[in-house]
Amino acid sequence: MNLANKLTIFRIILVPVMVAFAYIPLKGDVYGVAMSMIIMEAIFIIASITDKLDGYIARSRNQVTTFGKFLDPLADKILVLAAMVILVEIGKLPAWIPIIVLAREFIVSGFRLIAVEKGGVVIAASIWGKLKTVTQMIALIFAFIDIGAFFSFVNGGLSGVHLVINIVTSVMMLVSTVATIFSGVDYIWKGRSVLSDGTKEK
Repeated sequence: MNLANKLTIFRIILVPVMVAFAYIPLKGDVYGVAMSMIIMEAIFIIASITDKLDGYIARSRNQVTTFGKFLDPLADKILVLAAMVILVEIGKLPAWIPIIVLAREFIVSGFRLIAVEKGGVVIAASIWGKLKTVTQMIALIFAFIDIGAFFSFVNGGLSGVHLVINIVTSVMMLVSTVATIFSGVDYIWKGRSVLSDGTKEK
């Protein structure tokens, strides 16, 4: 097993470790942010770095494998959805956001399966997908150190750095959710031909 695939597996292993800290009572805080949240933040950042690193290593060393192509995107989805579910459980994120993300992933995965059956039809990625990924990662990184809930800054009660963090988290999460919807719709539209059975009605 090459280094890139080991990093991908390491990223998956980090997920249950991150989840565990959501249930471990730790004393102390930093500027009002609980230690458990700070540790989960660090784990999420490390896992996100390995996401970029394993892809770079695989391409630069010509070590792209079928195993890696399968596991890498799966590891990304597990990491993002695990982080979102944690944030929902502790009241920082509304459930409809991960529901939209999960629905989009199911739909896109279904289209990809059909595309493979149709002889490997390639559906080009759009700018919406890239926007989704970037804003989603920014939102999640800030969400772990956000002492407020989604868009709680509109109700007041936050000030200084905590206000800025909540604004960034909320806006980036909203943008990523909108981009998630548009990227899914765009993917379906571009891949609509794969749903055709190739026959015409007489």
